[in-house]
Amino acid sequence: MSSGNGWVLYSYWRSSAAYRVRIGLHLKGISFKTVPVHLVRNGGEQRTAEYRRLNPQGLVPALVTPEGEVLTQSLAILEYLDAVEPEPGLLPADPVQAAKVRALALSIACDIHPLDNLRVLQYLKGHLGCGPDDVNTWYRHWICEGFAAIEEQLSKTAGTCCFGDHPTMADACLVPQVYNAHRFGVDMGAYPTISRINEHCLQHPAFRAATPEAQPDAVPEHSTN
Repeated sequence: MSSGNGWVLYSYWRSSAAYRVRIGLHLKGISFKTVPVHLVRNGGEQRTAEYRRLNPQGLVPALVTPEGEVLTQSLAILEYLDAVEPEPGLLPADPVQAAKVRALALSIACDIHPLDNLRVLQYLKGHLGCGPDDVNTWYRHWICEGFAAIEEQLSKTAGTCCFGDHPTMADACLVPQVYNAHRFGVDMGAYPTISRINEHCLQHPAFRAATPEAQPDAVPEHSTN
């Protein structure tokens, strides 16, 4: 287990990508310092020149290793964590099973999340003039589209977690996406397996410590955030 000296995570409490990495860090038992990057305040702190020097994409998360390396993209970071801290593993040892875990994680991180990303929602509102109801309908549509397929996949692989009874990269992606679904009023009744896995994972100390409301930059729901 790493001592955690020097690990720094640039994060935003509601970012589902940062949420994935927080889950991975906590599952590995890696202590880290959180540097909040507010994605909304003052036009978005991720757009500042200072943050762009760290991550030219202007996205969170960014993880700085004890050696000073800057890593970006949540799934790349989770793969890195699995390489340097093999236990507990986020990917199965069997190549076929590892590919299946990656596939489910990617279906969330690459197929659902980008369509509902803050940048997309801001574009819908600002450039296309969509109202709040239309934006929320858009958001829910893409979650439901993705969850319908994932629910069917999980019927073949799930135990208490997405793949058996051990948390993997897939669970680290699924739980943040369910958080978003609840936040935007998705009816989760059609996805009993996803809901069961989410509820189980949230009993795990690592998942609880990673929740948005447990972060140092979390603000009350009614506040401007």
